[in-house]
Amino acid sequence: MKLLCASVAAALLVSLPAGAQEKFEFEVASVKPFSIGQIDGPVTLGAKIDGAQVRLLGLAMRDLLSSAYRVKLYQLSGPEWIQTERYDISAKLPAGVSPEKLPEMIQTLLAERFGLKVHREQKEMPVYALLPGKPPLRLKEVVVDPNAPPQKAVEVSGTGSAAGISVNLGNGSSYTFAGGKLTATKVTSATIAAVLERFTDRPVMDLTGLKGTYDLEAQFSPEETQTLMIRAAVAAGVQLPPQALRLLDGGGNPIESGAEQLGLKIDGRRMPVDIIVIDQIQKTPTDN
Repeated sequence: MKLLCASVAAALLVSLPAGAQEKFEFEVASVKPFSIGQIDGPVTLGAKIDGAQVRLLGLAMRDLLSSAYRVKLYQLSGPEWIQTERYDISAKLPAGVSPEKLPEMIQTLLAERFGLKVHREQKEMPVYALLPGKPPLRLKEVVVDPNAPPQKAVEVSGTGSAAGISVNLGNGSSYTFAGGKLTATKVTSATIAAVLERFTDRPVMDLTGLKGTYDLEAQFSPEETQTLMIRAAVAAGVQLPPQALRLLDGGGNPIESGAEQLGLKIDGRRMPVDIIVIDQIQKTPTDN
């Protein structure tokens, strides 16, 4: 079974600050279909920005949409194929345009090459709220040097297989889940919620109020690990056989145990969520 870390680019791009609604577009862009079925063993997917050069490799359409509109995956409503169709995009930033405008440029590319049209609405849905638990907090706060020089290149990537998942979020931030252990380095509470969300069946909303950057570690039993790995595969859009999905029956919600180990807690509730609704989109892009 292959596990794919298909949303690592969104983890970076959603966090970029939003600007005015001015049109931004790549100087040039090449868009090609990407098939993971032709790759044996672990799969590496991600986003890399080096100077003016941008590479978005093997990302599903839903990840491109998530990045373009700075929303999480659960905030997208569209055809099922956006979870499985992947693309290889090579592009060049215009001179003088900051990489912070990359989401807007992806929006323009999707509109021009895929005929994308969307509208926004609000929908109430079941979620998990990530909240402070019983003291003490079991997160190790990391002191971040505000004067550290910025990285010349931005690279976000993930690898996954049945043995585990490893994701590099850039700027020294990362997480790994393997052998029943979840470890993360230099992550915010919002990132912790996003990581836990990859292993469950609902959105996880960060309501902790925590402002720092943290290292963490949590352990899971073999049964919990099996449930988490299957849920991660489902969240990544991997097509699993029915017998694998049946293993989720009675598997519970192991992220509750993970959150408790961190001094946090998970609370199920219903909340209104802003949604991007896809009105029109083509599966095949126009020619390069």
